[in-house]
Amino acid sequence: MSAAVHNPRIGSAGDSGASPAPGADAWQALREDGDLQFAPVDIPPIKPPEPTWFERMLAEMFGALAELFAPLGRVLGGAWWWLQWVLLAALAGFVALLLWRMFGPGFQRQRKAEDAMAEEWRPETAAGLALLEDADRLAAEGRFDEATRLLLQRSVGQLATARPDWVEPSSTARELAALPALPDGARTALRIIAERVERSLFALRALDRADWEAARAAYADFALARLDGQGRPA
Repeated sequence: MSAAVHNPRIGSAGDSGASPAPGADAWQALREDGDLQFAPVDIPPIKPPEPTWFERMLAEMFGALAELFAPLGRVLGGAWWWLQWVLLAALAGFVALLLWRMFGPGFQRQRKAEDAMAEEWRPETAAGLALLEDADRLAAEGRFDEATRLLLQRSVGQLATARPDWVEPSSTARELAALPALPDGARTALRIIAERVERSLFALRALDRADWEAARAAYADFALARLDGQGRPA
């Protein structure tokens, strides 16, 4: 007789069924945990907030405006095919008028008047004489650098007072001397005086009498051009 072979994978005849799947107990415990939510949650609808009195007032106002302008909107909507050409023609006329005012005869007359004003500008005679008197006093003491700087500072101040649109707070004397609207005499005077002041300040070279006399003559030739050699009106 052959002996029966026992297979451990095959349950005995007395087994009642298969063993539970691995992890089934853990899953069941997780489902029974009251801290976790598995059932669907019903969220009640949120009622919109009631409008404030201001919102109700705006709604009523816009509703009234809509009713008021509704007929006009219907008229404009029906006439838009020709109204757009009217608006386009009005825009073209406005542009043409603007160009006429900018570059027409009136603009040319204004430009000529401004050019004439620029050519005629000079410091007042009394102010020019007072400046030269103060600067001459410094030069008589041998303080040529201070006298020349005084000429430049007051010249720029006179220009800023007469034409504030020409002078910015950051403007330098060289920039002012290069202004196209500045008269030739003023441009030359500023350039000659500024060159000597720059030499004194930045090159650390003291000015001598020749430098002072050149700066003084440049200012006097421009500012006192209406006077003769004796300080009388020419």
